[in-house]
Amino acid sequence: MTKLSITINGQPHGPTDVRDDLSMNDFLREYLGMTGTKFGCGAAQCLSCAIIVDNPDGTSYTSPTCVTPAVSFDGKAIRTVEGHVKNDELSVLQKAFIAHFAFQCGYCTAGFLNEGQVLLERLARAPVKRAELEQTVADALDGHLCRCTGYVKYHEAVLDVILADSKRYLVANQ
Repeated sequence: MTKLSITINGQPHGPTDVRDDLSMNDFLREYLGMTGTKFGCGAAQCLSCAIIVDNPDGTSYTSPTCVTPAVSFDGKAIRTVEGHVKNDELSVLQKAFIAHFAFQCGYCTAGFLNEGQVLLERLARAPVKRAELEQTVADALDGHLCRCTGYVKYHEAVLDVILADSKRYLVANQ
């Protein structure tokens, strides 16, 4: 058993005694009742279980939770799909997913949503040229598997958010 202290969606949790082999996915779902993070393939291949890990420098990245031990997140700040709603309002990205019906069965949606959010934050720090946008989105979402094959809708939703706020995410006059 190891003590786990973690910040999830801005709220501290722990210290909690957890088995060393307990996956982060099981910790979120079984210890905290946070069922938005899905268990997909169980091999970190589909990334439906991806969460956002926030670095102290303000950058972030996604991480699979199905094969990653919960204790490896000790002392870290993470965000789950439940953290996208602020003040009972859906995020811009969530609204775009709904507008594009980018959640056919919904199983992989949390992973795509988290990856899309990380991309938006990265582009806000380092905008890209308009000509590079489609490839940038494709590269960011690559690796996430959708068994319903709804990839186009996810890509369109993320593109719409970026284009709607192009001054924030794209290099000016490119």
